[in-house]
Amino acid sequence: MDELTLTVVGIDFPNADRSGSNRRMELMLCTPGEPVELRREPKNPHDANAVAVFSERGVQMGYLSAERAPLIGRRMQQEGYVAVFQALVGSMGYLRLRFGGGMPTLPRPSEAETPAPGRTAAFDPDAFYPDPEGPEWGA
Repeated sequence: MDELTLTVVGIDFPNADRSGSNRRMELMLCTPGEPVELRREPKNPHDANAVAVFSERGVQMGYLSAERAPLIGRRMQQEGYVAVFQALVGSMGYLRLRFGGGMPTLPRPSEAETPAPGRTAAFDPDAFYPDPEGPEWGA
């Protein structure tokens, strides 16, 4: 089982659908843990290894980065995976991907994060919490 956080890029580009869907707006509508779908695009004119990211509503939210797409695309063909929305932070969207069965786990905030005076500590589902260490399998 391998699990990692991946960047969703191209969120400010328009979608080619007739409804005029907006990638950034679709990311804003997602909640952490919501399922997302990854679709390989071998006929993509810009990158034959492209992997598009779609919400559970069927709206494209962007692509996996060009550096990660070849490895992730190959692994998608070979084994099962589950992907969920993790967060939208500034101009970047993030998803959590797990190979080998089971649901991805969203990272918890680090213990170093302390609340402001007069406020209680709480998990912010809209915040991005990177893995404390990189993925074990080198992606």
